[in-house]
Amino acid sequence: MSALLVRDVMSTGVVTVAPDLGYKQIVDLLVEFGVSAVPVVDGDRRVLGVVSEADLLHKVEWGAGAHAGLFERRRQRLAKEKASGEHAEALMTAPAVTVTATATLTDAARLMELRDVKRLPVVDDAGNLVGIVSRRDLLRRYLREDAAIRTDIIESVLRGIMWIDPVEVDVAVADGHVTLAGKIDRRSSAQIAVRLIHRVDGVVGVTDDELEWGFDDTTARLGHIDA
Repeated sequence: MSALLVRDVMSTGVVTVAPDLGYKQIVDLLVEFGVSAVPVVDGDRRVLGVVSEADLLHKVEWGAGAHAGLFERRRQRLAKEKASGEHAEALMTAPAVTVTATATLTDAARLMELRDVKRLPVVDDAGNLVGIVSRRDLLRRYLREDAAIRTDIIESVLRGIMWIDPVEVDVAVADGHVTLAGKIDRRSSAQIAVRLIHRVDGVVGVTDDELEWGFDDTTARLGHIDA
Protein backbone atom coordinates (compact mmCIF):
# COMPACT_ATOMS: atom_id res chain seq x y z
CA MET A 1 0.00 0.00 0.00
CA SER A 2 1.79 3.13 -1.22
CA ALA A 3 0.47 6.53 -0.17
CA LEU A 4 0.19 9.28 -2.73
CA LEU A 5 3.01 11.79 -2.51
CA VAL A 6 3.06 15.50 -3.27
CA ARG A 7 4.87 14.80 -6.56
CA ASP A 8 1.86 12.74 -7.68
CA VAL A 9 -0.57 15.67 -7.54
CA MET A 10 1.52 18.86 -7.76
CA SER A 11 1.45 21.24 -10.72
CA THR A 12 4.79 21.72 -12.45
CA GLY A 13 3.91 24.64 -14.70
CA VAL A 14 4.33 27.23 -11.97
CA VAL A 15 3.93 30.96 -12.60
CA THR A 16 6.80 32.70 -10.82
CA VAL A 17 8.08 36.25 -10.43
CA ALA A 18 11.51 37.76 -9.94
CA PRO A 19 12.25 39.80 -6.79
CA ASP A 20 12.34 43.06 -8.78
CA LEU A 21 9.01 42.62 -10.58
CA GLY A 22 6.67 45.54 -9.98
CA TYR A 23 3.31 45.61 -8.18
CA LYS A 24 1.18 46.19 -11.29
CA GLN A 25 2.96 43.43 -13.23
CA ILE A 26 2.31 40.97 -10.41
CA VAL A 27 -1.39 41.87 -10.38
CA ASP A 28 -1.52 41.41 -14.15
CA LEU A 29 0.02 37.92 -13.83
CA LEU A 30 -2.48 36.83 -11.16
CA VAL A 31 -5.38 37.94 -13.35
CA GLU A 32 -3.94 36.51 -16.57
CA PHE A 33 -3.24 33.05 -15.18
CA GLY A 34 -6.12 32.89 -12.71
CA VAL A 35 -3.96 32.19 -9.66
CA SER A 36 -4.12 33.70 -6.20
CA ALA A 37 -0.40 33.66 -5.39
CA VAL A 38 3.01 33.34 -7.07
CA PRO A 39 6.36 32.18 -5.70
CA VAL A 40 9.21 34.67 -5.82
CA VAL A 41 12.38 32.98 -7.10
CA ASP A 42 15.96 34.00 -7.82
CA GLY A 43 17.98 33.14 -10.92
CA ASP A 44 18.52 29.57 -9.69
CA ARG A 45 14.78 29.10 -9.01
CA ARG A 46 15.43 29.11 -5.29
CA VAL A 47 12.22 30.12 -3.50
CA LEU A 48 12.61 33.42 -1.67
CA GLY A 49 8.98 33.98 -0.69
CA VAL A 50 5.40 34.08 -1.95
CA VAL A 51 3.28 37.04 -3.07
CA SER A 52 -0.42 36.42 -2.58
CA GLU A 53 -3.56 38.44 -3.19
CA ALA A 54 -3.62 39.13 0.55
CA ASP A 55 -0.14 40.69 0.34
CA LEU A 56 -1.20 42.89 -2.56
CA LEU A 57 -4.41 44.02 -0.87
CA HIS A 58 -2.42 45.70 1.90
CA LYS A 59 -1.72 48.55 -0.52
CA VAL A 60 -5.45 48.96 -1.12
CA GLU A 61 -6.17 48.93 2.62
CA TRP A 62 -3.45 51.33 3.70
CA GLY A 63 -3.64 53.43 0.57
CA ALA A 64 -7.10 54.53 1.72
CA GLY A 65 -5.48 56.40 4.61
CA ALA A 66 -5.98 53.79 7.35
CA HIS A 67 -3.56 53.83 10.27
CA ALA A 68 -2.92 51.59 13.21
CA GLY A 69 -2.56 54.22 15.88
CA LEU A 70 0.31 54.87 18.25
CA PHE A 71 0.80 51.29 19.36
CA GLU A 72 0.67 49.23 16.18
CA ARG A 73 0.54 45.49 16.41
CA ARG A 74 3.33 43.64 14.65
CA ARG A 75 0.97 42.27 12.03
CA GLN A 76 -0.35 45.74 11.30
CA ARG A 77 3.16 47.15 11.02
CA LEU A 78 4.09 44.45 8.52
CA ALA A 79 0.94 45.14 6.55
CA LYS A 80 1.76 48.83 6.44
CA GLU A 81 5.30 48.10 5.29
CA LYS A 82 3.99 45.89 2.48
CA ALA A 83 1.54 48.60 1.48
CA SER A 84 4.49 50.85 0.68
CA GLY A 85 6.25 48.11 -1.26
CA GLU A 86 6.74 48.52 -4.99
CA HIS A 87 8.34 45.20 -5.97
CA ALA A 88 7.92 41.50 -5.21
CA GLU A 89 10.82 41.45 -2.76
CA ALA A 90 9.10 44.00 -0.54
CA LEU A 91 5.60 42.61 -1.04
CA MET A 92 6.25 38.91 -0.52
CA THR A 93 5.73 36.85 2.62
CA ALA A 94 9.07 35.33 3.56
CA PRO A 95 10.45 32.87 4.24
CA ALA A 96 8.05 30.82 2.15
CA VAL A 97 6.36 27.76 3.65
CA THR A 98 7.51 24.97 1.35
CA VAL A 99 7.19 21.20 1.07
CA THR A 100 9.25 18.51 -0.65
CA ALA A 101 7.98 16.41 -3.54
CA THR A 102 8.40 13.23 -1.49
CA ALA A 103 6.17 14.40 1.38
CA THR A 104 2.86 12.60 1.77
CA LEU A 105 -0.41 14.36 1.07
CA THR A 106 -1.25 14.01 4.76
CA ASP A 107 1.94 15.83 5.74
CA ALA A 108 1.23 18.58 3.19
CA ALA A 109 -2.34 19.00 4.46
CA ARG A 110 -1.15 19.25 8.06
CA LEU A 111 1.44 21.85 7.10
CA MET A 112 -1.18 23.94 5.28
CA GLU A 113 -3.44 23.78 8.30
CA LEU A 114 -0.65 24.59 10.75
CA ARG A 115 0.66 27.56 8.77
CA ASP A 116 -2.75 28.68 7.49
CA VAL A 117 -1.79 28.73 3.79
CA LYS A 118 -3.73 27.63 0.71
CA ARG A 119 -0.81 26.40 -1.38
CA LEU A 120 2.78 25.26 -0.92
CA PRO A 121 5.73 25.70 -3.28
CA VAL A 122 7.35 22.30 -3.82
CA VAL A 123 11.14 22.32 -3.61
CA ASP A 124 14.02 19.89 -4.10
CA ASP A 125 16.79 19.25 -1.58
CA ALA A 126 18.56 22.45 -2.66
CA GLY A 127 15.45 24.57 -2.09
CA ASN A 128 14.82 25.06 -5.81
CA LEU A 129 11.25 25.20 -7.09
CA VAL A 130 9.96 22.07 -8.84
CA GLY A 131 6.19 22.59 -8.55
CA ILE A 132 3.33 23.86 -6.44
CA VAL A 133 0.58 22.04 -4.57
CA SER A 134 -2.77 23.53 -3.55
CA ARG A 135 -5.61 22.45 -1.30
CA ARG A 136 -7.53 21.40 -4.40
CA ASP A 137 -4.62 19.17 -5.47
CA LEU A 138 -4.70 17.38 -2.11
CA LEU A 139 -8.32 16.42 -2.71
CA ARG A 140 -7.34 14.39 -5.77
CA ARG A 141 -6.63 11.40 -3.54
CA TYR A 142 -10.42 11.04 -3.20
CA LEU A 143 -10.97 10.83 -6.97
CA ARG A 144 -9.82 7.21 -7.26
CA GLU A 145 -12.18 4.68 -8.80
CA ASP A 146 -13.95 2.36 -6.34
CA ALA A 147 -12.50 -0.68 -8.11
CA ALA A 148 -8.94 0.60 -7.62
CA ILE A 149 -9.61 1.29 -3.94
CA ARG A 150 -11.04 -2.21 -3.45
CA THR A 151 -8.05 -3.84 -5.15
CA ASP A 152 -5.65 -1.83 -2.97
CA ILE A 153 -7.48 -2.92 0.18
CA ILE A 154 -7.52 -6.59 -0.78
CA GLU A 155 -4.00 -6.87 -2.17
CA SER A 156 -2.08 -4.38 -0.04
CA VAL A 157 -3.91 -4.42 3.32
CA LEU A 158 -5.61 -7.79 3.76
CA ARG A 159 -3.25 -10.02 1.82
CA GLY A 160 -0.06 -7.95 1.85
CA ILE A 161 0.11 -6.57 5.41
CA MET A 162 -2.38 -8.58 7.47
CA TRP A 163 -1.89 -11.98 5.78
CA ILE A 164 -5.65 -12.38 5.80
CA ASP A 165 -7.24 -14.57 3.13
CA PRO A 166 -9.48 -12.17 1.14
CA VAL A 167 -12.06 -14.99 0.92
CA GLU A 168 -12.75 -14.47 4.62
CA VAL A 169 -13.64 -10.80 4.27
CA ASP A 170 -16.07 -9.24 1.82
CA VAL A 171 -14.97 -5.77 0.74
CA ALA A 172 -17.49 -3.46 -0.93
CA VAL A 173 -16.65 0.10 -2.01
CA ALA A 174 -19.19 2.71 -3.08
CA ASP A 175 -18.19 6.34 -3.69
CA GLY A 176 -15.07 5.79 -1.59
CA HIS A 177 -16.96 4.34 1.38
CA VAL A 178 -15.82 0.87 2.38
CA THR A 179 -18.11 -1.75 3.90
CA LEU A 180 -16.53 -4.83 5.47
CA ALA A 181 -18.27 -8.12 6.24
CA GLY A 182 -17.04 -11.57 7.18
CA LYS A 183 -14.92 -13.02 9.95
CA ILE A 184 -11.34 -12.52 11.14
CA ASP A 185 -9.66 -14.72 13.73
CA ARG A 186 -8.86 -11.99 16.28
CA ARG A 187 -10.53 -8.73 17.25
CA SER A 188 -7.18 -6.91 17.35
CA SER A 189 -6.51 -7.95 13.76
CA ALA A 190 -9.89 -6.59 12.71
CA GLN A 191 -9.17 -3.27 14.43
CA ILE A 192 -5.75 -2.98 12.79
CA ALA A 193 -7.21 -3.81 9.37
CA VAL A 194 -9.84 -1.08 9.72
CA ARG A 195 -7.19 1.48 10.70
CA LEU A 196 -5.04 0.55 7.71
CA ILE A 197 -8.00 0.72 5.34
CA HIS A 198 -8.76 4.25 6.53
CA ARG A 199 -5.29 5.22 5.26
CA VAL A 200 -5.80 3.88 1.75
CA ASP A 201 -5.94 6.71 -0.77
CA GLY A 202 -9.52 7.39 -1.83
CA VAL A 203 -11.19 5.96 1.28
CA VAL A 204 -13.61 8.43 2.84
CA GLY A 205 -15.07 6.11 5.50
CA VAL A 206 -15.26 2.51 6.71
CA THR A 207 -18.27 0.58 8.02
CA ASP A 208 -17.35 -2.62 9.87
CA ASP A 209 -20.63 -3.44 11.66
CA GLU A 210 -20.81 -6.81 9.89
CA LEU A 211 -17.18 -7.73 10.49
CA GLU A 212 -16.84 -10.42 13.17
CA TRP A 213 -13.92 -12.08 14.93
CA GLY A 214 -13.41 -15.50 16.45
CA PHE A 215 -11.49 -14.45 19.55
CA ASP A 216 -11.54 -11.16 21.47
CA ASP A 217 -7.87 -10.95 22.41
CA THR A 218 -8.23 -7.30 23.46
CA THR A 219 -10.34 -8.32 26.47
CA ALA A 220 -7.91 -11.13 27.26
CA ARG A 221 -4.98 -8.73 27.36
CA LEU A 222 -6.84 -6.30 29.57
CA GLY A 223 -7.73 -9.11 31.97
CA HIS A 224 -4.09 -10.19 32.14
CA ILE A 225 -3.01 -6.66 33.03
CA ASP A 226 -5.68 -6.29 35.70
CA ALA A 227 -4.57 -9.53 37.29
